[in-house]
Amino acid sequence: MDLHTVEAYRHARTRDDLRLAPGESLVAGGTWFFSEPQVDTIGIVDLTTMDWPHLEKLPDDGLRISATCPIAEIATLTPHPAWRAHPLFAQCVNALLASFKIWNLATVGGNICRSFAAASMVSLTAGLDAVAEIWCPDGTGRRVAVADLVTGNGTNALGHGEVLRAVDIPGSSMRSHTAFRKIALAQLGRSGAVLTGRRDEDGTTVIGITAATARPRLLRFAGVPAATELRDRVLALDGYYTDPLGSADWRRGVSAVLAEEIRTELADGVGR
Repeated sequence: MDLHTVEAYRHARTRDDLRLAPGESLVAGGTWFFSEPQVDTIGIVDLTTMDWPHLEKLPDDGLRISATCPIAEIATLTPHPAWRAHPLFAQCVNALLASFKIWNLATVGGNICRSFAAASMVSLTAGLDAVAEIWCPDGTGRRVAVADLVTGNGTNALGHGEVLRAVDIPGSSMRSHTAFRKIALAQLGRSGAVLTGRRDEDGTTVIGITAATARPRLLRFAGVPAATELRDRVLALDGYYTDPLGSADWRRGVSAVLAEEIRTELADGVGR
């Protein structure tokens, strides 16, 4: 889409370049930004020229993903021998309602910062307990769990001028066994519910619910929970919502069904 209000476009190469002038907006892949009018924007600051490494292995076998990493690289991530959670990456990418052409432009950071309920990179990173590194305009920084960064369907805790630099997935999550489920009302429709599950080396089980709820919800258990305990907690959650792609009651019900499938898979030791 032509953005007739935009008068300037500049490439960020240093942290100082990220300081926004009035009317400027930060853009990485821009697949959402250029899809509709941006009447409040008169200038664009391109993040991709910061040349951040897309993927970096952390000392604890964790993974750092830069905000400017194309989603396509997540789909084709080369597995490290310790990364049992590797299959979850492609599974979440394929939950994104977009063609492979979009994958090459859309970025992990852009998907997280847009913060839609069905954002597949939120499903991935929140479910793996990723922590977001945020750069503040005054030169300081802060860290916050992705599950807490997203506050609603299309809203988040980023302040004006704050930049998502990267998300760090801990090694304990990357080494976990995982499971995945997704449902939509149409075969090629936007996700109505996306659930992730993981079983850590210490037996901790985490069930993540996204797309069905306006913000990510994580359920933690010391071990694999009993079916009734899991069902009760899933059904008791708040945040299920209604839109043209599904009612709140439907989302709550299918989340309980999918969570039980994940619980069974992880209990049987076949989660990957």
